[in-house]
This record gives sequence, structure tokens and C-alpha cells, in this order.
Amino acid sequence: MSMTATQSNPQAHSVSPKGMLIGGQWVDSASGARLTVENPAKKTAVAQVPRGNAADVDRAVAAATKAYAEWRKVPPRERGKVLLKIAEALQARTEEMARTIALETGNALRTQARGEANLTADIFRYFGGLGGELKGETIPLGEHVLSYTRREPLGVVGAIIPWNAPVMLAALKIAPALCAGNTMVMKAAEDAPIGVLLLAEICQQFLPPGVLNLLTGYGEEVGGPLLNHPGIRKLSFTGSTEVGKIVMRAAAERIVPVSLELGGKSPSIVYPDADEDWAVDGIIAAMRFTRQSQSCTAGSRLFLHEDIFDSFLGKLEKKTTSLKIGDPLDEKTDIGTIINNKQFTKVCKYVDEGLKRSDAKLVFGGLPPKSGPLSEGYFAIPTVFADRSNDWRLAREEIFGPVLVAIRWSDEAEAIRMANDSHYGLAAYVWTHDIGTGLRTAHAIESGWVQVNQGLGQVPGMSYGGYKQSGIGREFSLEGMLDSFTQRKNVTVNLDVRR
Repeated sequence: MSMTATQSNPQAHSVSPKGMLIGGQWVDSASGARLTVENPAKKTAVAQVPRGNAADVDRAVAAATKAYAEWRKVPPRERGKVLLKIAEALQARTEEMARTIALETGNALRTQARGEANLTADIFRYFGGLGGELKGETIPLGEHVLSYTRREPLGVVGAIIPWNAPVMLAALKIAPALCAGNTMVMKAAEDAPIGVLLLAEICQQFLPPGVLNLLTGYGEEVGGPLLNHPGIRKLSFTGSTEVGKIVMRAAAERIVPVSLELGGKSPSIVYPDADEDWAVDGIIAAMRFTRQSQSCTAGSRLFLHEDIFDSFLGKLEKKTTSLKIGDPLDEKTDIGTIINNKQFTKVCKYVDEGLKRSDAKLVFGGLPPKSGPLSEGYFAIPTVFADRSNDWRLAREEIFGPVLVAIRWSDEAEAIRMANDSHYGLAAYVWTHDIGTGLRTAHAIESGWVQVNQGLGQVPGMSYGGYKQSGIGREFSLEGMLDSFTQRKNVTVNLDVRR
């Protein structure tokens, strides 16, 4: 396979986080301990951040609780105006944010990090405009009774985010929660906290102290105490299904509302009339190859009609192998790195298993090189296996790496059955010129987000979330804000009071 590694020397980007944000102040951890953040493209340290613990969670929740008393009273439109100011400040620092994201996540600057930075500003802009939509309803119970509902905030929100798109995912929790009148304590992913710290720094220029608090540290030392803290009134988590179950159990102990955006093993169904370059480009986008497929929406099960199976895979190989793998900060790079050694090793084990499977054919890709420029970082090679089975591990488990399994089909009902034969149900993709067929298939697939003839990412306004074990609740949308971050109160008044 002839993948090209970029060789230029892009301008260095340095970072120096101030600490954790608690009560409007930048502070170290209570213990003074710190953890190191690594550049996955070079396997070198780029920064140190506080290693928080339960004492820091206590401090942050206390600060958020204090701030909530006043923040909830700020008129919703005024809270929205604050978010709009944050959006403009984020837009002004897009390039700084993008380079920070690329440095710590390994996501390529041009194809991924810059888009994430821009989307982050758009998320604040979108939810900033929704302050006036926190409306209630009147219930017609009679002329002498006034009965109405109010949308009220929940209180202090505990939020935990992953490392694959950390800044965008942080914004997706911060913006709607704050617009709705809540305050927040967020834990950043230990592998990628720097961009989120920069986001918090920009937010804090406009927010009262304690409205947003950001902690850094390990899951068991910060995430666990946050999940179980009695002062938390709502849990919002994005990450793996396994950890999502832990979050849900913690919420059940205290009857705390929870929203979960979890894993996926998303199907792409390609009909025989779509054996064309535009569909191939769409599959590459849906598979998130330029994000190393480190995405819960990656279309990692490719159901190809048998009439076009070989032809389509030939086109896919040609286009995918022309993508450049290399330094994420290089403008020429299409594909960056896996986040860390643990995930890199996991992906390589899946590839090795596929190579050893007798009835699976390696179409292209394979294990990464052990020498040369790509061996200096956690660079994985886009890999495609062809198989008739939807039942082996590579076709059922979320790999979170650039490994795609292509499966033949001839009967539409069987293709849909295989697509739905998964405990996941987050995203799906359908490719055909026949819009009737496309919609029929989209309606039959058990996923919360289905795209027909495109493999794009989410945009503000979409109602995004999963079926089955891919999650609970919706994000990216007005209804997501209302359902996830408000509670409905009914007030009934007797207007015919006789004295």
C-alpha cells in the first residue's frame, strides 16, 4: 500500500495551560500532583496539567452551587447574549484553537482540527440565539383557571467528555446547559485537556465566577467523584458504552437525570446504482478516515451489493491510498495519528486478527510500518477487509480506528437485517440514486441519525443521538437543550377567589 507521509517541518506550536478553572480562578490540584499531556505524532510531552482528585471536585461543585443561585435568575435572552460574545471571541482565536487541537489529539489541522475550532464557535452562536426559546405553555382548563408550564434549569451539571473531538464536545455541553440557566463542573479527557482549557479561558472572560468549572485528571480520580457527588443534579456523558453504563448506574443511585452519547458500529448500505466516485468519496467521509476513524459515527460496516462489490472496493482503494498520513500540524496532511499508545495497540490487534482470519481478505492497508517517519508517532494505516460475515469481532465491536469491514449483500431485506444486527444504533448511511429506496431504507434502519447520499458530520440544529446502547437523549438541537438541561414545572392559579 502506498501511503505518503508528509515530510515538511511546520511551525512549532507551544502551549502553557494555566491550571484548572474553579470558581473563576485558575488553580492547581489540591494535592499538587500533575499529569503529562503527550503529542501523539511525536510521542513527546507538550504540557503538564493538574491531576485533580475528589477534593477538587468538592471545590468545583461548591463554586458551581454558589454561582447557580444568581445565574439561574439571569434572563434567558441575556444568558444567550453572553454565549454570543463567547462565540465571537472563539472565532477570533480559531487558528490558535485549531493548532492546539492538532497538537494534543493528533487530528490533522487542515482536514479536522480547523473545522472543529470553527464548529465550536458555531455551537455557541447557535445556542446563544436560543435563549428566547426557553418557553412554557398554557393549558386551557377554563376561564377561571390559569395553568401554565415553565422551563427551569436543573442545577449543577456534571459533564465528562472524551478526547476524540474534545473542544467541540465540550461546547456541546457547556453552551446549552448555560443557556438554560444551569452551572457546570466538567472533567476534560486526560489525553486532550489543553484545547478545552483554552475554551474555558475564553468563556471565563464573559461568565460570572463559578458558572463554568473545568477539572483535569484521570477518570477514577476525578470522574468517579464527580459522578457520585451529592451536589450534582444532572449527568451528561460522551464516551464509550462501557463507561456509559457506569455513569447510568451512578445516576440511578440518586435518581439524577442522565444523557449519554455513546459508541457506534455504523452501517453504510450501498445500492448497485451508486458505484460512482461521489459515493466512494462519501464512504471515505462517513468512515472518518481523515480523523483516523476515531469517531462514534464512523461507518465501519460497509454493506456493498454483490454486483458492484469488487468495482467499488477498487475505487475506494485508489482514493483512500492517495491520502497523506503525517504530522497533524502540516497543511499537507490528510490523516493524523491515533491518540495514544493504548488505543494504537488496540487498533493494531484488531488488524492483526483480521490478517489471520482465513475467510477474510485484506483489500488494502494492514499493520503500520515499524521504521521510517510513521513509526515516530501513533500512525495507523486505513485498512479494509472483505468478508461475507457480519458476525466476527471486527464487524461487531467498535474499534475506534481506521479499520473497515466490507460485506456482500444481494437481498435488500437481508442487508437491512444485518445493518440492524448490532447492539449499537447511533448513525447509518445509505447510498442510491433512487430516493424512494433511500428513504425506505433510512426509515428501516435502527439508528438515531441516518444520512442518505452524504457522509458529513453533525451541524447545529440537527437532533443527534443514539438508539439502543448508543445512548439516551439528544444533542446539537433546541429539543436537545430543552430535554437535557431543563425541567418542566406546572403552575395552576385559581382566578375566581371569592372573598
